[in-house]
Amino acid sequence: MDINQLEVLVAVARERSFSRAAEVLGRTQPAISQAVRRLEQEIGEKLFDRSSKDGTLTAAGEVLIEHAQHILNLRNSAGRALRDLRELQEGRVTISANEHTVFCLLPVIAEFRRSHPRIKVEVRRGVASRIPREVTLRDVELGVISFAPDDPSIKAVPVMTDSLVVIVAPDHRLAKAETISINDLGEEILIAHNAQSPYRAKVIEAFERHRTRMNIAIELPSLEAIKKIVQRGAGVALVPKLAAEDEVRSGALAAVKVKELKLERKLNIIYRRNSALSHAANAFVEMAKKMRSKAP
Repeated sequence: MDINQLEVLVAVARERSFSRAAEVLGRTQPAISQAVRRLEQEIGEKLFDRSSKDGTLTAAGEVLIEHAQHILNLRNSAGRALRDLRELQEGRVTISANEHTVFCLLPVIAEFRRSHPRIKVEVRRGVASRIPREVTLRDVELGVISFAPDDPSIKAVPVMTDSLVVIVAPDHRLAKAETISINDLGEEILIAHNAQSPYRAKVIEAFERHRTRMNIAIELPSLEAIKKIVQRGAGVALVPKLAAEDEVRSGALAAVKVKELKLERKLNIIYRRNSALSHAANAFVEMAKKMRSKAP
């Protein structure tokens, strides 16, 4: 029993005629009759009452037609679902990012959703060092990291460059400065993220190299918490520029560059090199690349 035979069965029953079914399906009447005979031989039951000339179903035909219609509906539904995926009318993008790298995704997500409102974007919180592994294990399709992965099975696409800035409250003594020296931070209370990272180690090395006191008096578990407490005037913090763009734009915070801390990092979208991306994930990567090319 194959799907073409079921299609013939449904057509004959619907049209109540072998000849009309042949016209609808674009086949000859002998081909339609042969398909029905083969189906009857396979299941061992007569499906049409041959004494009737209007394609009347037998009891066995009535039973099979219900299942045949269900199977054909499933086939059509599957075809529509695949077409929707291809045309980005349906689907999902799964991404792993940490608290910092997710900020680079926000403009891309917003633009992607404007262009493809029926695609769901799911961003899962990951640990940077583990994100490449999540991608290779297919836990997610895409990852966002700020380093180049050493796994040759992973492809990295640069989408943005970020840098470190000092954020201060708007009424802070350094708020009006565009660039400061690392020595200017020696008298400040520093607020830091308590997650260890290569960039935190580089900042500590820079303070030691310039013999500047580093007074980390507060450590917090999230960038959002750090920004809030800086706004309250409890200290200053070194954060990725992208993470504070909205607050700086609104005037809730001021961002100041440190000339001895030119720590830029490229943010990469990563995915499995030899695996085909879903239509939705591929469109997301292309959107990120397009937005990067337009960035000032």
